[in-house]
Amino acid sequence: MCSGLPIWPLQIGTIIQKEFMTGNLPRDFVLKEDFVNESEARRLIEYIQTIEFGNVQMYGVTARRRVAQFGWRYSFDTYQLTPAAPLCPELLVLRNRVAPLAGITADRFSEALVTEYPPGAGIGWHRDAPQFGIVAGISLGAECRMRFQRGEGSERITAAALLAPRSIYLLTGEARSLWQHMIPAVKAPRWSITFRTIRTGRAKQGI
Repeated sequence: MCSGLPIWPLQIGTIIQKEFMTGNLPRDFVLKEDFVNESEARRLIEYIQTIEFGNVQMYGVTARRRVAQFGWRYSFDTYQLTPAAPLCPELLVLRNRVAPLAGITADRFSEALVTEYPPGAGIGWHRDAPQFGIVAGISLGAECRMRFQRGEGSERITAAALLAPRSIYLLTGEARSLWQHMIPAVKAPRWSITFRTIRTGRAKQGI
């Protein structure tokens, strides 16, 4: 549900390319610090705290993280997409800022996922569902590690990056299609706002 918070203009700040933390990060993975400033981050967290979140249930287990979906709703039971509530003005303003980094028009990011990570919550190894293309995530609250892996056994390759508060990452190309990623349990409250494109038909949009 959208809040009644006032809409603010997002300012273009200094964007810094973040170096890898461990290992060689996947090709086509982009991580930039200070995507939003401290004031913008506080306002986004205020907005997030007005959202009605739902539980994530997979294989009969309720995850510790909670989510709110806008534009499209992905079912963790049926693996299908269905229409969801439209993106709130707060998300639309942020989406307009994110789209140029991905080299696409803002309307291509037709799905937004807001995730709440209380202390002890994380997310296991996965790739985003195949219905999605480009993935862009903004980190708020506590910092965390994003770990990557590809291959198995002796051919397994791993890497990790630090997602600092107020940073943004992009998963495109090989990072999106060839690597899995996960976030270990966080030690303090964290939130993420993720925008994703939707693939149409058999098209491989964004990757």
